Amino acid sequence: MSALFEPLTVRGLTIRNRIWAAPMCQYSIQARDGIPRDWHLVHLGAIASGGTGLVVAEATAVSPEARISPQDTGLWNDEQADAWSRVVDFIHSQGAAAGVQLAHAGRKASVWPEWGNDGRHGTISVQDGGWRTLAPSPIAFPGDGYAQPTELDTVGIDRIVADFEAAARRAMRAGFDLIEIHAAHGYLLHEFLSPLSNRRTDEYGGSLENRARMLLRIVAAVRSAVGDDVPILTRFSATDYAEGGWDEQQTATVAGWARDAGCDLFDISSAGNTTGVHIPLGPGYQVPFADFVRRTAAVAVNAVGLITTPQQAETIVASGQADAVMLGRELLRDPHFALRAAHELGVDIDYWPQQYVRARWRSA
Repeated sequence: MSALFEPLTVRGLTIRNRIWAAPMCQYSIQARDGIPRDWHLVHLGAIASGGTGLVVAEATAVSPEARISPQDTGLWNDEQADAWSRVVDFIHSQGAAAGVQLAHAGRKASVWPEWGNDGRHGTISVQDGGWRTLAPSPIAFPGDGYAQPTELDTVGIDRIVADFEAAARRAMRAGFDLIEIHAAHGYLLHEFLSPLSNRRTDEYGGSLENRARMLLRIVAAVRSAVGDDVPILTRFSATDYAEGGWDEQQTATVAGWARDAGCDLFDISSAGNTTGVHIPLGPGYQVPFADFVRRTAAVAVNAVGLITTPQQAETIVASGQADAVMLGRELLRDPHFALRAAHELGVDIDYWPQQYVRARWRSA
């Protein structure tokens, strides 16, 4: 038997295997108005037809100013929710579960996308079609060309909590099975969690309890919006890789609090909140963080980061280091990774697309 192909039930959702698609920003020009279109249908649909258990859509903004770039998708209006339903319906038709990552980019919002920008980087000015960025403290991201953000007041914090709740309700309208809250990679909620970016002196700054307050409010609000049966994930960066920053022990502590607030599983990544740090890149380099959070907080986790072979993924799950794996770049290279994994590991699954079933068995 393969641990990787065992179903996993979280609340009212059973996911057919432990191979999950990480949310991957597409920065598609089609999504300039926040609406997913044909690219998103084909991109996510291919991954679903490839046997993946859970497909999580890219960082999807809870408000226009929450976008990383003008090409991000959103869930701040009903037109966007209705457009997402077309994508969700196709994912479901392939037997996969559909999730969406709700996000606010904070001080890393309003940036030029990775491509199609004539080499420009950093914050897009208001004159060039960008917008004012928001953060826990008026400290610019230390990358080149990032603008100083405006410090959020408590009214602004309340509004963002309400935006997450409203976006979660629209996700339910679209038919998503699962919500992921983005608290990683230097975006707004990570900015609140890390002492490197949060210098507040009010109830949202200082102690770990205070720095986690906004995230825990959002978890509770999203749980209220989606009801008792829908799973909630939170993505954390387990460490800033910087002295005095966010680290794995704080991650484990806050994961326990988030579980108590209504979160079910934790997606463990790392970094993104500062620059000039050493990240020890290598196969499965973030798996030890997932394992630490799982054991320390007694919570369910998935691992992500340079997981590229079926054998490696099987070992991570079978050894108990994580409950599932999320793949990113590997699914861009091979959207049918899960079918290939079943083939290579000798696992007989019944959800090969009929059009591909001739590839199910090894040739003589």
